[in-house]
Formats: sequence, structure tokens, C-alpha cells
Amino acid sequence: QVQLVESGGGLVQAGGSLRLSCAASGRTFSNVAMGWFRQAPGKEREIVATISWSGSNTYYVDSVKGRFTISRDNAQNTVYLQMNSLKPQDTAVYYCAADSTPFAFILPRTSRAYDYWGQGTQVTVSS
Repeated sequence: QVQLVESGGGLVQAGGSLRLSCAASGRTFSNVAMGWFRQAPGKEREIVATISWSGSNTYYVDSVKGRFTISRDNAQNTVYLQMNSLKPQDTAVYYCAADSTPFAFILPRTSRAYDYWGQGTQVTVSS
């Protein structure tokens, strides 16, 4: 059974930091792209960051560039999202996602390209 389990969310003041983790199990994830998405109340789910299977290629939405860093540890089947200089507008439920295409050349950037999803973890940034 494929599972993606997020952790690390919480309440933090503006300017603070959080580190999200996503532990994957049930199949091999070291050869597929993975990503973080978020959804704020009343808004559509949006991409935050993605990382290729090797970790050599990453993508960030403009609003988090320079503040967030995505990384992965394939030996641990885990992907991370380090979030610094958090802003109230970062408040959302953050979801981990995994592609199912091994060794994909193109880094997927849309939610429909991902086949596996976690349940989400709440991040709340107070002003």
C-alpha cells in the first residue's frame, strides 16, 4: 500500500521557520519526481516546489523562491521542504505528492501529473 505521510507543520510567527517532511512507503520512490503543493482556504491547490528523482533539478513557484528549499533523501524515501522567512500568506495545508513515472526527464509542475498524495499538514503563520 502506497503511503505518503507529511509531518512538521504547525503554528509559527511571521519570519519564522518550519521544516516539513514526507515519508514515502509502499513502492520505490527514489526514481520518481516528488513535490510539495499547498491549498489555502477558498483557493485552488497550487504547486510550491518539485524535485527530480536524482535531486539535481528543482522548481519553485515565484512566491517562495529564496525562502523555501526542497530536498530529498532517497535512502530514507523522504522528501523535505525547509521553509524560512515565513509570511502569513504561506498559511495553507501543505501536501506531499509523488509521480509514478520513473526517471522522468521533464519535472512535472501540475497537480494532475502526480499520482500519489499525502493527507496534508497544516501550516499557520501568524502576523
